[in-house]
Amino acid sequence: MSKTTKWILGILSAFFLCTVLLVTFLVVSIFEEDDDESLATTGSKVAIVEVKETIVSPEETVRLLKKYREHSSVKAIVLRVESPGGGVAASQEIYEEVKKTRSFKPVVVSMGSIAASGGYYISCGATKIVANPGTITGSIGVIINFIHFKELLEKIGIDETTIKSGKLKDAGSPFRKMTEEEKKFFGELLTDVYEQFVAVVVEERKLPRATVLKYADGRVFTGKQAYAYGFVDTLGTLEDAITIAAGLGGIEGKPKVIKEQKRKSLLERLLGDATSSFQHLKSEIVYQPILQYKFIAP
Repeated sequence: MSKTTKWILGILSAFFLCTVLLVTFLVVSIFEEDDDESLATTGSKVAIVEVKETIVSPEETVRLLKKYREHSSVKAIVLRVESPGGGVAASQEIYEEVKKTRSFKPVVVSMGSIAASGGYYISCGATKIVANPGTITGSIGVIINFIHFKELLEKIGIDETTIKSGKLKDAGSPFRKMTEEEKKFFGELLTDVYEQFVAVVVEERKLPRATVLKYADGRVFTGKQAYAYGFVDTLGTLEDAITIAAGLGGIEGKPKVIKEQKRKSLLERLLGDATSSFQHLKSEIVYQPILQYKFIAP
């Protein structure tokens, strides 16, 4: 057998092996995604849905809420919120899904160390809100940030030209300072979004608008303070929230608690946590909203 023939056979063997491994991973991924052992078990259950970190995209949370809402063995849902907030539209979508779900079965929010701004917004849609005494919550408000590079670009000799169809088309551009007209425009924009937030809190918490406005200046408060002000229903831990949810769902005795494990993509299986970290960073950079319901720690 010639060296050329051996080389070709070696390449073909390596290609065949890679194909087998790829097909194997795909088959395993498909079966793992379709097989939910937690739901297959008998008995009434309390499902936990987690909202962690900055709220950038609502899709996964909405998917889980819908999944557990439609499954007959799940009698109640605990929404564990551990988030400083995030995008306006993303928070609103999750809030609407929580609100929709509570009309089918109880949804109890369990606040972790922080459930502020957008994290509090989505909590408002629940049947009950449970906070730890030391939870950082509130931050009812909207924020928008702009960075300007004009002076820096001038120092390094970079110029920029913008051609636009309207005077506000490039409002907020980092290449120039904002005009008074643009400041007024963004101020009105923020006011509208802020009023939407306040209206939700007034409606869901059954509080006078004047009371909400007293605390809706962007300040944060502890879970204990939030309870005193009427922004949460009770104080307690995650286990307390599970017990409350089970009671509201008509489950007697200790409930079965289920939580879907994060499903890893094929690429994540092959490359490990590095891919997951990269995907999260990409989401933060590419999909980072301009308008945010977000608490920014000093």
